[in-house]
Amino acid sequence: MALFNIGKKKEQEKNTPTCACNSAPAAETPSCCCGPAPSAEKVAANCCGAATDGICCVKVLGAGCKTCHEQYEQAKLAMKAMGLSVEVEYITDMPKVMEYGVMRVPAVVVNEQVVVQGKLVKAADLEKLLRGMGY
Repeated sequence: MALFNIGKKKEQEKNTPTCACNSAPAAETPSCCCGPAPSAEKVAANCCGAATDGICCVKVLGAGCKTCHEQYEQAKLAMKAMGLSVEVEYITDMPKVMEYGVMRVPAVVVNEQVVVQGKLVKAADLEKLLRGMGY
């Protein structure tokens, strides 16, 4: 599927992974909470404090298809509706997607944990889900 989106890949992945403070990912900046699978304590302890309600990183994993792009837009709307300034990253690189153990796309990852996969979740439903998870 991603074979046909070669020209669009760079445009879709232009949002670099960031913390709520817009710093680089943990691999580059150890003080950011956006490393692999942080615990709630690690997020609280290592994030700069700009993350609201404990959400530090939000990613949408997809193949670059229409449904995956729509999930990306819905995730951005959900963050805005929750009053968060967290930038949503859109990942279409399949090896990176597979690192999360996701077998169906689109998928939504919050603080490096997969919270939804294999279906399109509207912004209001995603907001409700995240609030139900304590975010």
